[in-house]
Amino acid sequence: MIRISANLGFLFTDSPLPDAIRRAGETGFAAVECHWPYQYDPDAIIEALTETGLPMIGLNTVRGDVAAGDMGLSALPERRHEARAAIDQAIDYADRIGCRNVHVMAGRAQGPEARAAFVENLRYAADRAAEHEVGILVEPLNQRDAPGYLVPDIKTALALVEEADRPSVKVMYDCYHMQIMGGDLLHTVRNTLSRIGHIQFASVPDRAEPDQGEVNYEWLLPAIAALGYEGYFGAEYKPVTGSFRWLDALLKPDGG
Repeated sequence: MIRISANLGFLFTDSPLPDAIRRAGETGFAAVECHWPYQYDPDAIIEALTETGLPMIGLNTVRGDVAAGDMGLSALPERRHEARAAIDQAIDYADRIGCRNVHVMAGRAQGPEARAAFVENLRYAADRAAEHEVGILVEPLNQRDAPGYLVPDIKTALALVEEADRPSVKVMYDCYHMQIMGGDLLHTVRNTLSRIGHIQFASVPDRAEPDQGEVNYEWLLPAIAALGYEGYFGAEYKPVTGSFRWLDALLKPDGG
């Protein structure tokens, strides 16, 4: 069975987040996820989730100073205090609204000190989140879109997860990023499934509706589910046509 989550960081962004949740439910999504919901009163999010019956799958730690190029703080040794504050904020918000995962954003950084800082912060996040049964996710971001990001590929992500050595720390496997950084998606998922906490998808190379581009998701997502993946597939794409025909295709009986 294919279950699709709407990533509200990109979808229904012309509506406030609570209304975007409602629109996702009306469209036929089985769950929602978001990027940075912190401007919204958690009670308004809870109300929309309760009304629709949709679970919130994940949210991100804040990026930092976006105007200065920040894409996360947890791999920046000199900003440890800010990184921990961002982790606490995300976990507290996730716990309040019943969100299942927090993506800890590493940031643009390289070298052993950056790696050590990120691992230390992943352990901190996992230990802090364990009180609330919230999972911690590490996402590789492709170097075309996020040059200099500490985690560029699945190999790096898996090594960091292993080094963090916490059962709740897993990989967020975004097919869009991973196709750009090497492809061979089904084989890679098969070999790393036990360490994957969430899967996302979008068209490649345009990151638009997933029924175009070089990846056949109508084939791939059921194939991943057949491997034993029981989670949601997060639709994290930037709408171009505004059509949800792709969703109908994935949810049809003979498509999974």
